[in-house]
Amino acid sequence: MRVAHARLGAKMAPMAFTDAEIERYARHLVLREVGGPGQQKLKAARALIVGAGGLGSPAALYLAAAGIGTLILVDPDAVDLSNLQRQVLFTEDDIGRPKAEAGTDRLAALNPHIFVAGLNEAFSAANADELVEGVDIVLDGTDNFAVRYEVNAACVRHGKPLISGAIGRWTGQVGVFAGKPCYRCLVPEIPPDAETCVAVGVVGALAGVVGSMMALEAIKLVTGAGEPLTGRLLIYDALSAETRTVKVGADPECPVCSSLP
Repeated sequence: MRVAHARLGAKMAPMAFTDAEIERYARHLVLREVGGPGQQKLKAARALIVGAGGLGSPAALYLAAAGIGTLILVDPDAVDLSNLQRQVLFTEDDIGRPKAEAGTDRLAALNPHIFVAGLNEAFSAANADELVEGVDIVLDGTDNFAVRYEVNAACVRHGKPLISGAIGRWTGQVGVFAGKPCYRCLVPEIPPDAETCVAVGVVGALAGVVGSMMALEAIKLVTGAGEPLTGRLLIYDALSAETRTVKVGADPECPVCSSLP
């Protein structure tokens, strides 16, 4: 894999926790649902984050803080001033830098006990298999349906759980897809009226809420805590402060997952 920027932390370290790690993760270690075994699982886990934007930023920060052992960021863009309203991974000093590079530096500074790598290119059919097959979990926060389809297809091919998030205006959603149903069952075709945040706007704090939810679902999946949103979609209306969760049905004619048992 061609990595544009990497910072080596504790990837080569033994699985035993150092004194600094024990202090850093103290609030996890006393959680009944995480504890020492769960924190060890986090340390051994490898997560791929596709898109270091509004959703990828908070998700990456919280996964790094949680002690996910390996984080890989994939993003082809550079930091722009307009990003800073919601992309909390960056500062004004990062404007003009590749997001993969700036994000890698920030995450490595946040937690030197993890391995962080950044790939300064778009997720595509050309690199999908190479990126997905080597990780345990994938988070997709992109705003491009074609890329979302590529990420979903790669996750289905390699049997990797996918955490998908999306936001627009004042509404956000998070879903977890593990095999069947897949994301393509939820969105069988690219909506003809698909809109991006550039066109319709988005409140910045909403990205923090949904991105943090994505990180939380990843932590639950890795540690085995609670009930992840597998096969379900959580929809959050920020204006009314209401949430609802709907079940995603498997499409028997889905071109991606219909052949799965």
